[in-house]
Amino acid sequence: MNDQPGVPDPAELAKTVAGIAERSQRLLLSYMEKQGAEPGSLDPLNLGQAFFDLTARLMADPAKLIQAQMTLWNDYMSLWQSAARRMMGESPAPVAEAPQSDRRFKDAEWRDNPFFDYLKQSYLLTSRWLLDTVQQVDGLDDKTAKKINFYTRQFVDALSPSNFAVTNPEVLRATVESRGENLVKGLDNLLKDLERGKGRLAIRMTDLDAFEVGKNVAVTSGKVVYRNDLIELIQYAPRTETVWKRPLLVIPPWINKYYILDLRPDNSFVRWAADQGHTVFIVSWVNPDEALAAKSFEDYMFEGVLDALDAVGKATGEPDANVVGYCLGGTLLACALAYMTAKGDNRIKSATFLTALTDFREPGDLGVFIDEEQLRSLEADMNKKGYLEGAHMATTFNMLRANDLIWSFVVNNYLLGKEPFPFDLLYWNSDSTRMPAAMHSFYLRKMYQENKLAQPSDIALGGVPIDLRAIK
Repeated sequence: MNDQPGVPDPAELAKTVAGIAERSQRLLLSYMEKQGAEPGSLDPLNLGQAFFDLTARLMADPAKLIQAQMTLWNDYMSLWQSAARRMMGESPAPVAEAPQSDRRFKDAEWRDNPFFDYLKQSYLLTSRWLLDTVQQVDGLDDKTAKKINFYTRQFVDALSPSNFAVTNPEVLRATVESRGENLVKGLDNLLKDLERGKGRLAIRMTDLDAFEVGKNVAVTSGKVVYRNDLIELIQYAPRTETVWKRPLLVIPPWINKYYILDLRPDNSFVRWAADQGHTVFIVSWVNPDEALAAKSFEDYMFEGVLDALDAVGKATGEPDANVVGYCLGGTLLACALAYMTAKGDNRIKSATFLTALTDFREPGDLGVFIDEEQLRSLEADMNKKGYLEGAHMATTFNMLRANDLIWSFVVNNYLLGKEPFPFDLLYWNSDSTRMPAAMHSFYLRKMYQENKLAQPSDIALGGVPIDLRAIK
């Protein structure tokens, strides 16, 4: 038996390695079986042509490329000089620093240990140089440039030394202290996430067993007063003696669940509105399966907004309502308002929009996922199943903040072997829903790709041209 502190016992180490090997084999077999059953495009993100164009533009201006190489060389010369001075006992200022908001390098070893400090600064210099180089390439169209910048950032984020066991001091320390048990637990966590995702890596961001809808999230007391194929309508009674006469209807997005507006009593919009004396109604969208594949954006307007308004009127006896549209629900509300205006229906007395788009000219980084090749690939997948998997949308949004919403959990769950911390917002974020094929194809093409909603009467719903200018 080895009694030296910090030195793994050979027998325990052998047991640990055997555990890693056994789990690795199971993991690989499971992954290969499930991946082989679902053949897909070799380039579903349509990156090949974009980076081919980038390479051609770089080669067309060799002087600029040489200048970029010289910049990197000079930066590394400064880093080597700084490292040499530190080895001689000096305390030089860092050549490259991560912003304080960057939690990847929060462990003290990244600063105090010369090796890890050099590794960190080398990564920061190289990643900065790579991003600057691709951003300064001339001659690319705007969409191609944005796609290249976005996926270069994904590449840079993925290669951070914090994401690898042998270059992350916190992981190395945990491996020595636990004698490798963290890696065994991490592989077990990885296998569970692959199984939960049915072959797709579904990274747990929180303890999924720590929350239950109606128990410790979405706890404001309400009752379902109406349902159809697409929605359940939940009514919440006002919590005051004096009550507003006109009811309040909330239209949330259907990408996630409605209870983002009712997570906890201290941050619940639903509870707050009830505390102000409002009779609140909120739409809870169905999680569709293949049976609802043909449900259209138009159906969502009729069955989601207009049917809900009918049900609110029936439940309260009031002829009109105030309506709040949140995110995608706000886009749908704008369409419904234009439709109702054309029909002379004035039941909505006020409309409030929260983080809602009606003009999709500048969709931000989401625009990199919207091009003809990607849409065709996505539609082919949706048409086979009848819907878009909720995990697909979740991954898209997580990529917008990959360090926080992907790689931090890779390190915590798989390298450190820890369980994710219970967090209600991340539980909601993980509770994604599917999208009916017909509705989602219309939304992506007519809104994001063609921006038809911002053009008067360029789309029609229920046979009515939608003109947002007509809304009063």
